[in-house]
Amino acid sequence: MMIESEDLRIDGISHGFFTRLGGHSTGVFAALNCGLGSGDDRAKVLANRAMAARRLGVEPGSLVSAWQVHSAEAVVVDEPFPEDERPRVDGLVTRRPGVALGVLTADCGPILFADPVARVIGAAHAGWKGALDGITTRTLALMQQEGADLRRIIAVIGPTISRQAYEVGPEFRERFGQADAANMAFFAQSPRQGHFMFDLPAYLANRLRSDGVGRVVDLGLCTYADEGRFFSYRRTTHRNEADYGRLISAIAIV
Repeated sequence: MMIESEDLRIDGISHGFFTRLGGHSTGVFAALNCGLGSGDDRAKVLANRAMAARRLGVEPGSLVSAWQVHSAEAVVVDEPFPEDERPRVDGLVTRRPGVALGVLTADCGPILFADPVARVIGAAHAGWKGALDGITTRTLALMQQEGADLRRIIAVIGPTISRQAYEVGPEFRERFGQADAANMAFFAQSPRQGHFMFDLPAYLANRLRSDGVGRVVDLGLCTYADEGRFFSYRRTTHRNEADYGRLISAIAIV
């Protein structure tokens, strides 16, 4: 049900990149759908989130996630907030024990952060737009504000759509090229003329290293290719399915 990174196995900090396995949901949401914004039965989603919270070692009400809007905005979480008061941001940071920070994904990049000395943690939802606009930079800035040191921070990229499954059009590539010509390195030719394959995990890793993060890890897990373990928005779109589940990735100081 939960994938852990050896790099985040830190005393007093729990984390997990949860798969779709082991929950209560059925149909296209089977089984551990944790997305409050999905069309799934709300009671089942809350039960799934409670399972994830307990696995992390926190109370269900202490697992928080934002109303994600593909932005470069992040906030410091001093205490759990009600589900109907979720901030419209894509990065969360805390140093408070007992609070679990969660991000929801279904192809976008979930990134979990920790400074094991300062005991400051973070979580970011990084789709292409948030990544390009600087969600990693903003999340790291708030971690530093809370006492973290960039050189000590460990950042782990969880299950994300891979380059082999992420075809984009020329205007997409042009937008990245206009931001920085070096971004062209993250695009490969697609078998379809005029299209390209975008390497989102590699782009995120490069952004994190450029931000000055001490240790950057990519778990190398593709949401699109591994249907048994992961939800995928793009796979759902290709099949013309009505909806899709959301994976949760979370970290907590316990």
